[in-house]
Amino acid sequence: MKKYLITLIPVVLLGWQRGPVQERGGVMAPTATSMDEDIKPIPAQYKAEELTTRILSSYHYRKTKLNDSLSAAIFDKYIDAIDHGKLYYLASDLAEFEQYKNSFDDYLQKRELDVPFQMYNVFRKRYKERSEYIQTLLKEAKPFDFNQDESMNTDREKAAWAKNTDELNDTWRKYLKSEALDLKLSGKADTAVVSTLRDRYKSRDRALGRIRTEQVFQMFMNAYAESLDPHTSYMAPTSADRFKQEMSQSLEGIGALLREEDNYIKIVEVIPGGPAFKGKQLKKEDKIVAVAQGDEGKFVDIVGWFVDDAVKLIKGPKSTVVRLQVISADALPGTPPKEYRLVREKIKLEEQRAKSEIVSINNGNKDYKIGVIDIPLFYRDFEGAQHREKEFSSTTRDVQKLINDLQASNVDGIVIDLRNNGGGSLTEAVSLTGLFINRGPVVQVKESQGEIEVQSDNDPNIAYDGPLAVMVNRFSASASEIFAAAIQDYKRGLIVGEQTYGKGTVQTLIDLNQWVPKEQDQLGQVKLTVAKFYRINGSSTQLKGVTPDLELPTAFKVNEYGEGSQPSALPWDQIASSRYEVTSNINPKIVEQLRDKYKHRLKTDEELKTLVKTLNDFKEARENKIVSLQESKRKAERDEAEKKRAAMKQLGEDSVDEDEDEADSKVAEAPKEVKKKKDIYLTETGRMLADLIVISKEPSLAGTKKK
Repeated sequence: MKKYLITLIPVVLLGWQRGPVQERGGVMAPTATSMDEDIKPIPAQYKAEELTTRILSSYHYRKTKLNDSLSAAIFDKYIDAIDHGKLYYLASDLAEFEQYKNSFDDYLQKRELDVPFQMYNVFRKRYKERSEYIQTLLKEAKPFDFNQDESMNTDREKAAWAKNTDELNDTWRKYLKSEALDLKLSGKADTAVVSTLRDRYKSRDRALGRIRTEQVFQMFMNAYAESLDPHTSYMAPTSADRFKQEMSQSLEGIGALLREEDNYIKIVEVIPGGPAFKGKQLKKEDKIVAVAQGDEGKFVDIVGWFVDDAVKLIKGPKSTVVRLQVISADALPGTPPKEYRLVREKIKLEEQRAKSEIVSINNGNKDYKIGVIDIPLFYRDFEGAQHREKEFSSTTRDVQKLINDLQASNVDGIVIDLRNNGGGSLTEAVSLTGLFINRGPVVQVKESQGEIEVQSDNDPNIAYDGPLAVMVNRFSASASEIFAAAIQDYKRGLIVGEQTYGKGTVQTLIDLNQWVPKEQDQLGQVKLTVAKFYRINGSSTQLKGVTPDLELPTAFKVNEYGEGSQPSALPWDQIASSRYEVTSNINPKIVEQLRDKYKHRLKTDEELKTLVKTLNDFKEARENKIVSLQESKRKAERDEAEKKRAAMKQLGEDSVDEDEDEADSKVAEAPKEVKKKKDIYLTETGRMLADLIVISKEPSLAGTKKK
């Protein structure tokens, strides 16, 4: 199998998010550029443009030709990358740019960069105008009237470009007033509110002044790359060097990948094994708005900061405390930030590894012992395996040990928990599947030229042949989807939860300088989609992901956060099925019986009824993007949002006892005594598995052990 990048987790960086992604610092500070100076391309970028264009047009899986249609998509994506919130450009600017809309393909093919840089320089001019307006407004004796009854739409996606400066100024006045209200309701005095906003926007001015030609060029090339698919990207030399550092460095800090987006520092991934992962407080898409050092340090506002600068505050010596103010990804408009305390430390590899516990599930007046194996990612020590080390780190090895321990404890069934597992090693996804099937194909990989490679488990031994369920959610991706799809296709176990992410593409990394070995300048790297994954039944995991046999209530709309939320995502398609033998563990009749029992519980179980109602209320509230700018109404909105958030926290996956002993996370050891976990999703999955045990007449849990 060729060396591919197949994961959504930060061990190998993937580009499903917009913009450059960084984990932690170590980046040389850019030279400041005066806002009065235009940024211009440099000679090396013309070479990088030519090479990147040749590679993307010839070797990308999609084989999309550069033409006027693609040019229009690149144009739109470039504008969006520069001014996503439509807060700087005027409608007249867009009208002026329109003449270039069908020429971006020509610029790429003819090594032209003047127009893309010119468009960015217009943005700099508009930014300077907005900055001057902001500082002028904040110098007024009383810049905001919090008693005035007015509101603001926080969703700028469908907003029109401002027709003139007055209209844009009023939009900014409302944005500043909204930010001021948040600070005021958080307890800041009026003078401190204005002072914080002044500092916040001066920091943004300094940050923009540090933008270099390299970053503008990367933005332009990514408008092309990400128009082909969301996982293809260009990394300029500085970003490429940072990527290499992240791949090799000892991970230290809070254990989170960060990016800047829409003026905020957002969490891209929580790294298994880090403080954020262990604390179960932070999650993808959360926004960090302030950082404080130690238990007594003053919070520093980081709204509008570059991610590199924010990282310098968040990083620190091992065992020291950092406090973060965070706005949750699913927070309702106007919700105040939460404060979290984290102790910095290196990523503990053992915390990334699979672990088990036993939960007691009461179903039909009988208690069932259900073994739960939590797999945060598909890890494999490739170097240790290559050197034939006896105890090299392997998901499959660890899970087999955990299965043996659970069977020794006489569990009635096993749940494999893949929630929030973003992927990892394809080898491990295949071999892990082999623990539960006899032998046979696990996944098909189709390359751009049409060649299909089948990855198979060739070991006939089975580690476990008893009742099995696999839990997934919207953030189960890539290798997780391969495993869940194979278990489903073999009808080996129940898939329970939410529709998965739908990341079914394969990337490879290309160093542009390897194509021109005599080139003295560093040209950067291209991450390129070159293949797609297909289930053994022939269906792609791309876009659609894996649909569970039994779907649990979800907080997300269809195509929210998943691959389907990306406009340029590769389509779903189908190829010929592999030859494989299904088991008799699951069939449509059994699934229908299980669904009927589940539907009955949805109507009668008070916890489930409350969960469904709370999720529906929360989804409905999230649809409302209008927030009041009147203090009394805004406070009422915040209070209502807090009630809904608290109700969600009591019922959802986050409701883990914060005082839980760290011993609960021991790796590959005998399971602890039976205990109840505060996780309604896991409880319901356990009930479904208990129902399956009854329906299947409790088949033997004994199985031959996998070598």
